[in-house]
Amino acid sequence: MAAAATPTSAPFGYSPEGDAVPLFTLTNAHGAEARITPYGGTVTSLLVPDRAGQLGEVVLGFDSLDGYLSPAYQQANPYFGALIGRYANRIGQGRFTLDGRPYQLATNNGLHHLHGGRRGFNQVLWQATAHTAPDGSPALRLTHLSPDGDEGYPGNLQVTVDYTLCADNALRIEYHATTDKATPVNLTNHCYFNLAHGQVPDALGHELTLPADRYTVVDDTLIPTGELRPVPGTPFDFREPTALGARIGQVPGGYDHNWVLHQPLAPSGLHRAAFVHEPTTGRTLTVLTSQPGVQCYAGNFLDGSLTGHDGTAYPRHYGFCLETQHFPDSPNHPDFPGTILRPGQVFHSTTVYRFGVR
Repeated sequence: MAAAATPTSAPFGYSPEGDAVPLFTLTNAHGAEARITPYGGTVTSLLVPDRAGQLGEVVLGFDSLDGYLSPAYQQANPYFGALIGRYANRIGQGRFTLDGRPYQLATNNGLHHLHGGRRGFNQVLWQATAHTAPDGSPALRLTHLSPDGDEGYPGNLQVTVDYTLCADNALRIEYHATTDKATPVNLTNHCYFNLAHGQVPDALGHELTLPADRYTVVDDTLIPTGELRPVPGTPFDFREPTALGARIGQVPGGYDHNWVLHQPLAPSGLHRAAFVHEPTTGRTLTVLTSQPGVQCYAGNFLDGSLTGHDGTAYPRHYGFCLETQHFPDSPNHPDFPGTILRPGQVFHSTTVYRFGVR
């Protein structure tokens, strides 16, 4: 087996502020390839083999920065492949109270705060350092300082995210954060997956397994009611492999919900959040995480107006997200797992997207 290649970089475009933006390419010993830009910490491309050994694209994205800055993309704002923070998912009406003090965040999703606000981590240019991990895998470290008051959040939040393309065709993402004031933190990545990109009309034929026996019930604006409802007898039961589209018509608007992961953490500190099998190519995706939930979003708001890799249009349900996370609106639900990071503490979470075939 050949050695993994040293990470390389090439020009990718210019940010709205006029800064040159690079694109880093990580290639492992099997030839699998991840391309990541520090603009938004975005995974723009991920090439992994199918059952015949042919490399193919498995994420939605663009081949230049212009795609992410276009008016059509800015209007749709699907967050393709981006890092999300300070708080992934929604906070109801952008409001929460912390240590007796009320806070008002930017509202960018109707009345609500979504994915960090009007200018979340997906729209900042992270500092990037490419390197080789101790096991020889190619890696990229991204850092960003979110200042006190950013989008309404308290505290200076220092964030580090490490992407590693492992020898087993896994993209490993590790998040670290520290703060000088108590603040909510919920970090994730927003990759849209299609394991048969360019070969199927949508992703609804992907067979999904979610080892979760409850999900977070939401109102018609996707804010949790506080109920964690058992999945048996509902279209949210993916404990056995089920096509993503088999029951999506029973869910108003489609899947955009948080599943409650119940498996105990393995000795590695990770548990299985999801497993996906795509019958056409034989590709599989195993998601491992240290987080308590996973948001499955079925690309309900894609509408064909965006065209990405290889000139492929992205219609509704063409890609799906498996965003490992804490629960939406947790600062307003004391019974949910806590998301408040305090001075002296270190936020740390790990998620692994491992690709295979069968």
